Amino acid sequence: MTPGEQLAALLDTAPDGELFADAGGSFTVREFHERVLAIADSLRTQGTGPGDNVAVCLPRGRQAAAAIHGVLAAGACYVPLDTGSPAERNRHIVMDARCRAAITSDGAPAWLAETGTQAIDIEGLPAPASGTFHNSHPADNAAILYTSGSTGVPKGVVVPHRAIAAFCKWANTAFALCNRDRVASLAPFHFDLSLFDLFAAPAAGAVTRFIPDALKLSPARLVDWLRDNTVTSWYAVPSILVFIALRGGLEDKRLPDLRQILFAGEVFPPARLQQLADLLPQTAFYNLFGPTETNVCLYWPVDRARLNAGEPVPAGVAACQAQTRIDPAGDELLVKGPCLMSGYWRDGGAVLDTDADGWFHTGDRVSVNARGEFEYHGRLDRMIKSAGYRIEPAEIEQVLGNAPGVISVAVVGIPDPLSGTRIAAAVAAHATDRQALQGYASKTLAPYMRPYFYLFLPDLPCLPNGKKDYGQIARLIERELP
Repeated sequence: MTPGEQLAALLDTAPDGELFADAGGSFTVREFHERVLAIADSLRTQGTGPGDNVAVCLPRGRQAAAAIHGVLAAGACYVPLDTGSPAERNRHIVMDARCRAAITSDGAPAWLAETGTQAIDIEGLPAPASGTFHNSHPADNAAILYTSGSTGVPKGVVVPHRAIAAFCKWANTAFALCNRDRVASLAPFHFDLSLFDLFAAPAAGAVTRFIPDALKLSPARLVDWLRDNTVTSWYAVPSILVFIALRGGLEDKRLPDLRQILFAGEVFPPARLQQLADLLPQTAFYNLFGPTETNVCLYWPVDRARLNAGEPVPAGVAACQAQTRIDPAGDELLVKGPCLMSGYWRDGGAVLDTDADGWFHTGDRVSVNARGEFEYHGRLDRMIKSAGYRIEPAEIEQVLGNAPGVISVAVVGIPDPLSGTRIAAAVAAHATDRQALQGYASKTLAPYMRPYFYLFLPDLPCLPNGKKDYGQIARLIERELP
């Protein structure tokens, strides 16, 4: 079913049920339906429809959710922007995606006028006239999610309707979502985790409640918010969950309604996952795995009995009807199936990079364990070569992440004239110091894998999607080197 068909079905069965909510209020199914159609009509009136791309330049929340669904209702493809990103980056995205229109509020940003893109103010839209949803084809483009590119400019990943439909169908079955669920949402809309909050949750009739941005760095208040909003499901990145485990006060607080936590986007240190699982004994945990190009292609329902600080958390087994295999040449995970993107946005269209047999090369190095589960061993393109050794930073991060007092670790390679590259680590921690961490590393890491330099920070810099900003971390380390 398309998002429009799902919304129409909800309108028949639960028109007054709450669907999206934020600090400013909420939309019932009926109100959301009307809002979506009003946005779709405004787009059609100014000539935007099937085959067009529309930028959504709104803060994360219920209005932005309505805008996204409105773009799809008009048959167009949404391009979510990070309102906190520099103007130059957003200008590049709008121009690169050739957006015909941009949905904004409180007036269009100054940089938008420079692109020649027509702005539509989401406030004060007229009531819908046609009251229709475009019937999109599964292969039609639904979203272009821009990620960091290896060339230094944003790279657009084109997500088709079939990929969203496959994910919603799988997720709603795997996690038994229903109209009694209340889903917490913290993922920015240009991050693929948001597909769960925007589409899977409403497809099941669940309400999505947007976590205020101010709570990102206040884990104790965030725990209170989860409790007060009786949240049942939450899909988040591990770095946020680690803060919850260490600083959320869960030793004295309970979240009795939270039945499941889904996590993805980076490695979850096993010791911290075990700690959080112990603090939330009634909550089920799931590791969802896959690059933006595949959304979720593997998953692992966390088996508490198998959690061990010395063993990595498995990436799991195939999800979303994905076909998977390992390229023996480099132990690289290959994927194809309905979860796969249409391609990278290039020169006005989606260009899919696959091999001759249709497999997409993810760049993730994996193996299969004795239980038939995939295990993740890091990105092929993050591999460090130092003094003749091939070193995977993710492995060092996993080990040091289990050290007492460590909250989060980022390992990078620093150019060195003698060894080629030397290993350095940025660490967010409490109740530990450099000497203690060096002692731990000497006991747990091979000599050639031990960082030669440690930079202690209150928090590790992150990208807008919540992942570690390795570029900024490397620059901070280089600035502090003796």
